[in-house]
Amino acid sequence: MSVILVFLALITAIAGWWLSRQRLMSKPWLEVGPVTAFPETEAPIMHPAKIGLGVFLAVVGALFALMISAYFMRMVYADWQAAPVPQLLWLNTAMLVLASVALQCAVVAAHKGQRDNLRLALLAGALTSTVFLGGQLLAWRDLAAQGYFATENPAVSFFYLITAMHGLHIIGGLVALGRTNVRAWRGESSAHLVLSTELCAMYWHVLLIVWLVLFAVLMGWAADFIDICRRLLS
Repeated sequence: MSVILVFLALITAIAGWWLSRQRLMSKPWLEVGPVTAFPETEAPIMHPAKIGLGVFLAVVGALFALMISAYFMRMVYADWQAAPVPQLLWLNTAMLVLASVALQCAVVAAHKGQRDNLRLALLAGALTSTVFLGGQLLAWRDLAAQGYFATENPAVSFFYLITAMHGLHIIGGLVALGRTNVRAWRGESSAHLVLSTELCAMYWHVLLIVWLVLFAVLMGWAADFIDICRRLLS
């Protein structure tokens, strides 16, 4: 339960920060004088697409927080038998990190107008993400080859469910990233690709953070950390 509360608190803090940046509580009818007379009230312009994506990612974070909470609550039952975590997940995690780094490089290239670097970075992000998905499927195959199926063990069921849900979000992101790649390789100017590149990078950064948390949960590190905290507080 503490895990989901921490996740929800983090999501609430991020949403509150965004709302404050949009000056939703300001009273412009009470501000007298030119705009330059109120520099402290001048809010940076944030594209509506970024706000919409941020709200969506907050919902995604809440969804995975609920799944993690259910994971911890279910593992206290006697029929819970932890399954071996495929070592391939380490390589998959590295691929997702590289994808996130590549898309951040794409953002930098787009702002600098470096079309060739932008193309290569976008392509690298898409390829490493595809390798990540392929590695997840291979991890499923390794578990099945060892006799661990979703219907026989609740721990394995959660493994399949959590990784599948995260993979579906990666696939959804690849659709948008693929469109951005097509636009870049068709010769569209870097200036016109800044927003879509930033949105893809933002999406991938959040999914990377989510995966690192899920990876820690699946490896058992999160449960060990919670046990240590409980011992220190008791």
